[in-house]
Amino acid sequence: MYTIEEFDREKTKVIKYILYKKRSEQEVRNKFEKLIEQSLLEDIINYLKEAKYINDKEYIQKTINNFIALKNLSIREIEYKLIAKGLKKNDIEDYIYENKEELEKYEIKSAANIIYKKSDSMEQQEIIQFLLKKGYKIENIRNVLVE
Repeated sequence: MYTIEEFDREKTKVIKYILYKKRSEQEVRNKFEKLIEQSLLEDIINYLKEAKYINDKEYIQKTINNFIALKNLSIREIEYKLIAKGLKKNDIEDYIYENKEELEKYEIKSAANIIYKKSDSMEQQEIIQFLLKKGYKIENIRNVLVE
């Protein structure tokens, strides 16, 4: 067991970590698993989830919005990046399904940006192969090339 003082002291460390930058539950676990005793860490994580400091579904939405604003990625690349952060595959797939139209438009726009940037230095077939390797859907690539 642990004292209330220990709980508050360790909880404060975790909250500072989360407030610096939004984190997934898995990122918090990875950071503190060797620093905080297991049952104490579980209680802190449960407390922070109830207090809405940790919310993986909200984290998925914010992270995808950041990707859309800042990067050219395929939907598959977004999915892999979120899985790498320890988020549940079902939650990611649910979000992608619920926002399919918006994400498809984003993927087409990303493919167009990449095709535009690479068209000076690469042949069209090479660019298509490059995009396919990055997980772009062939129909989204074709949409861009037809326009």
